[in-house]
Amino acid sequence: MTFLGIDLGTSGIRLLLVDENGQPIGATERAYHAAHPHPGWSEQNPADWIFALEQAIDELRDHYPQFSALRGIGVAGHMHGATLLDHAGNPLRHCILWNDTRSHVQAARLDAQDQVRAISGNIVFPGFTAPKLEWVRENEPEIYAKIAKVLLPAAYLNFYLTGDYVADMSDSAGTSWLDVGNREWSGILLDAGNMNADQMPRLVEGTEEAGRLRSTLLDKWRLKGPVSVAGGAGDNAAAACGIGAQDEGQGFVSLGTSGVLLSARDGYHPAPETALHTFCHAIPGRWYQMGVMLSATDSLNWLARITGQKPVELATELDGTLQKPGSVRFLPYLSGERTPHNDAEIRGSFTGLSTETSRADLTQAVLEGVAFGLRDSFEALVATNAKLDHLIAIGGGSASRYWIELIATALGVPLSLPKSGEFGAALGAARLGMTAATGAAPDNVMTIPDVRETVEPNQALHPAFEDAYQSFRAAYPAIKNCQ
Repeated sequence: MTFLGIDLGTSGIRLLLVDENGQPIGATERAYHAAHPHPGWSEQNPADWIFALEQAIDELRDHYPQFSALRGIGVAGHMHGATLLDHAGNPLRHCILWNDTRSHVQAARLDAQDQVRAISGNIVFPGFTAPKLEWVRENEPEIYAKIAKVLLPAAYLNFYLTGDYVADMSDSAGTSWLDVGNREWSGILLDAGNMNADQMPRLVEGTEEAGRLRSTLLDKWRLKGPVSVAGGAGDNAAAACGIGAQDEGQGFVSLGTSGVLLSARDGYHPAPETALHTFCHAIPGRWYQMGVMLSATDSLNWLARITGQKPVELATELDGTLQKPGSVRFLPYLSGERTPHNDAEIRGSFTGLSTETSRADLTQAVLEGVAFGLRDSFEALVATNAKLDHLIAIGGGSASRYWIELIATALGVPLSLPKSGEFGAALGAARLGMTAATGAAPDNVMTIPDVRETVEPNQALHPAFEDAYQSFRAAYPAIKNCQ
């Protein structure tokens, strides 16, 4: 038997084929683009996802004979996107993505309504799904009137695979329509957003079978079947499955375009006032909380663009030995910020510049600013009594050992680096497909990867980083007042 994990990302789709032991057989990727027709807008054509998926399937089938033994599929996807379908299941417009901020007015209005935070467990952020639908209702009434179903991106792929409107709990928790504690659609939240239950997909747990691969795809992909399709997961819940973060005390820090600090929780512990996200896990009876910063490696990529360097070239200008915090301070709010500020309008800054400031000083400041932004999320999680004694580091930025030691020192906890191989959202999705197809217990499937190195905090420099972090925190009110 083999199992397929599909990671539907913002910039492309990744497919991973694994064997019955969860070991990778082969993988492939296809890219696509987002459209930005107006400032703050971000959209994608769902047809591009399907085209990319079919191309990737063709490659896996043609290159790996084991594909013919496929028995389970799991889909992970970028969260919060609004894919609007008519009664025939056809998209009415391009999907409005998670990083689209046009609905900030509608989000604030929903967030202020009675019981919304209490039931959803979260602030209504502009990127969430419910305010997007309010924007469509107010600005595109002719489209709004035709909406039969609203699907998140991963749920849209599930619909393509199975022909059924079905979504998992973890992804649905980011809509502001789900009662996150009780894991069901909330009539109160749907009423607040002028939606109704008939427009929602059927809910399943991420490890459950959502349906079977439809017969036309069995024929097209040259499969005998049956092939189970799991409920799947939002991308971060899937990443947690991929690195085995399912119990209290297990978590990770992800250094991608955005930065994520995630902690698995055995119970439901909402704290919307902290701007933490509190979502259902893809595993039944579990939840997770995460802090999100919008510009992590994107901050280094920005500095690389304006200096004409590659990010790795900037990082190698630092000598490899962790240095005490520099005199230049960077606030990494290039696209606004979520945790802990919930401020879509704030922007970044450098302070402490002088005629002696070098490019390496700017790089050091950027790496430190991102680390302190993650520390903000760490402090918010600790305030909810999350146990964070140790974290796994993943994402492209984790390739910089200097950055990892810096973050470990800023957080005051060791960070483990997995051995090379698959351990992200695609693996997590494949694991969900395996549990759905075989009925295996999640504890036996969602295992922790082998670790190649654990990076300890630099105790000698910890006091200096603590002082620098307090200075970082004090800078936010000042820059906010200036802007």
